[in-house]
Amino acid sequence: MSATVVETVPAFVPLQLRSGFGPVYRQVSTAAPRECRPDEIPIIDIGTIRDGPEARQKLAVEIKKAAEEVGFFYISNHGIDQGIIDNAQKAAWNFFRQPVEEKAKISRSRSRFYNGFTERGTVHVSPTETIDNKEGFSWRYDPKYDPEGKDLTAVPEEVQAWIRGEDFVWEGTEHIPDFKKDTLTYWGACLTLARLLVKVFAVCQGLPETHFDSITTYPGADGVYNYYPGLTPEQASKDGPIDVGLGSHTDLQCFTLLWQDHVGGLQVLNTEGQWIKATPVPGTFVVNIGDFLMRMSNDKFKSTVHRVYNRSTEERLSMPFFFGFNFNEKCSVLPTCTDENNPPKYEPISCGEWCARRFQQQGYHAGDKIELGPASATVELTVKA
Repeated sequence: MSATVVETVPAFVPLQLRSGFGPVYRQVSTAAPRECRPDEIPIIDIGTIRDGPEARQKLAVEIKKAAEEVGFFYISNHGIDQGIIDNAQKAAWNFFRQPVEEKAKISRSRSRFYNGFTERGTVHVSPTETIDNKEGFSWRYDPKYDPEGKDLTAVPEEVQAWIRGEDFVWEGTEHIPDFKKDTLTYWGACLTLARLLVKVFAVCQGLPETHFDSITTYPGADGVYNYYPGLTPEQASKDGPIDVGLGSHTDLQCFTLLWQDHVGGLQVLNTEGQWIKATPVPGTFVVNIGDFLMRMSNDKFKSTVHRVYNRSTEERLSMPFFFGFNFNEKCSVLPTCTDENNPPKYEPISCGEWCARRFQQQGYHAGDKIELGPASATVELTVKA
């Protein structure tokens, strides 16, 4: 009589992540992802954020708790008009529903700074997961579209060297009605909100709320539209070769504002190594802390691993906005986050230099050529086959 072989599934498996210093590893539970509890990813009402310093001081209490314990939270009553969001969503769908040949006219291969269209199957963010099953459209900060209004003749030379906006993304979408207008209106609203949130984050660190104002004049402010195709019923019913919409990672800059549609798919890795679902909540944005703000807080704030794992037969759209400090500004660990028993863990570095380090480790494919440093002293990364 033959013996029965019982295969055991390990409770945890290693997950490899890319960082600015090479690969790092986490132990991740093999248990099925579960819904998050309200205390794990809280919903914070920020309706008073525009009411002045005292109101922002009160908001900082809740936001600090979420930033230090989870690194993720939802914000409601954020002040971005639903019409602005709807118009941007329509613009994104109009772009992605074009033939691939049309989208490819503004391919990221034309870009020096990773702007433009990213075709499906060309990025592999997490080495231990599948190639990312998504398309993307990206654009970077350009002072001529800043909602604060900028004198383009007065942009400092050291700032100009790090400006990453490129006009070809707008020239190549002129045939889509109102695409540029609606996209930049949404981006500008996110940038305005981010400049208010960064005041709250300064207060969270025991600093005056104006502490970061001088280094958010020409910030890292990257807009992205992400499109995740729906799976076939067969693919959705089992774990197949197309599992990950966007592989496990942490965000690079200070924080991210994410609008996601009703389909869902965002998952967050909690402190126990369990994937929890950041299920869409109508009327909210998801906010998560990025690597650079975690560094400046001396690890008090948490830059949390997350991914998109789409098992739905529905298409999914998300519109993240990534916010960071002026790329030329070298930043140290904040003095309020250190003491004699907790010295600075990180050397001073600029947000631009930090992003460059991460791009050097990123999952690009053969032929990609990205300029990493300032235009005046370009460092190029060409990926070899």
